[in-house]
Amino acid sequence: MSPLAFRPATAGDIARLHRLIESAYRGDAARRGWTHEADLLEGQRTDVAELSALVADTARVLLMAEQKGELVGCVQVTDLGDDLAYLGMLTVDPERQAGGLGRKLLEAAEAWGRDRFGAGAMEMTVIGQRRELIAWYERRGYELTGETRPFPMNDPRFGLPQEPLSFVVLRKRL
Repeated sequence: MSPLAFRPATAGDIARLHRLIESAYRGDAARRGWTHEADLLEGQRTDVAELSALVADTARVLLMAEQKGELVGCVQVTDLGDDLAYLGMLTVDPERQAGGLGRKLLEAAEAWGRDRFGAGAMEMTVIGQRRELIAWYERRGYELTGETRPFPMNDPRFGLPQEPLSFVVLRKRL
């Protein structure tokens, strides 16, 4: 396997990031991997406007993983202040899942949160019904906090829920 290169996304990367994220989270393409939300949500996962705002925001970074110049994954890290960073939108090309790329993206996000944002802890939210994914994060040191947060049920920018959803909060000391 050729080495991975990690770098922050730029405005010029948004179109291909959008294609990757949608293919990993929604629709039949997502079902090739194990981390999809296609059975819980229809519609989009994100849009170009959200990705553009994310890339332009200095308190957030969308780290891209490339292999031989090909985009194979990405992950968002947000500086929440108060010693805390937020991890979101961890995305691996469905054809490359179960090969360790997700773990490498997670490690890169944690390093960014610690080294660039000065965070001592990383937090994330995961849809509560995604037990297998929650267990994957727990094996990597994340702990359920007992806190839940509402899913934006009526906001089609984040997808159209097929059942009532909520987020669980996980946290890890960095």
